[in-house]
Amino acid sequence: MPLDKSNLFSIGDVAKLFNLSTGTLRHYETLGLIKPEYTDPDTGYRYYSVRQFEPLNTVRYLRMLDMPLGSIGDFLQNRDVDVIEQKLRRQKEEILEKQRELAVIEVKMLPPCRLVWVEKPLSIDDSLDMELPIRRLDSAQDTAVFLGKVGVGISRENLRGERFDKYDCIFLILDEDEDFEGAKCVPEAKCVSLRYCGSHREAAAQYENLSRYMRENGLSPAGFSREVTMIDFGITCDPEKFVTEISIPVTEK
Repeated sequence: MPLDKSNLFSIGDVAKLFNLSTGTLRHYETLGLIKPEYTDPDTGYRYYSVRQFEPLNTVRYLRMLDMPLGSIGDFLQNRDVDVIEQKLRRQKEEILEKQRELAVIEVKMLPPCRLVWVEKPLSIDDSLDMELPIRRLDSAQDTAVFLGKVGVGISRENLRGERFDKYDCIFLILDEDEDFEGAKCVPEAKCVSLRYCGSHREAAAQYENLSRYMRENGLSPAGFSREVTMIDFGITCDPEKFVTEISIPVTEK
């Protein structure tokens, strides 16, 4: 008697429903996390029922919390809430430790580079606020604009005046072989620098930390800041995993 598949979902359907790849679902099966309701012995096609939806939701949620698949498998087998609470608490402590490691100020040499920029006051509430200036930069150029190449800066005057609420320019960092009209060479410079968890919206507090460090160590801003988001929506949908770097050229007072 043929199997009634009217209440089953193909692996492709489930992948679309949960925004996963079919390869991920097969990987979950290999690890014993989520097994299909039925696998056709002749074709190898996998079919899922609503019984797999609840554990799939659980796996997705715990993965968003950065829990390893091995730990998720242990939880799915035992369903021990106390154990999962301990694992989540440990996970949170690890994240906080990584954040502490990131927000460390260092003095280093900023290598020479070629930049092209638009000098215009700019307030950033989200990534869309950068779109128009970026389009102005590359509209007439044959240069790819991608994560890590675009940054914003605050002028030396505003840095010295500790005015961190607006940016004075948006810039594009060029590779050696890129030809861009209006590009300028910026020489090597001693700078104070830090990386922190967050995006441009959280930068003001980090500028205050850098400013305090400069005062305490007899340093003064010698040029515009270079603020670049290294990890953002282009890599992860989780804002808590964003990483931004701020570098400020300095001179001794």
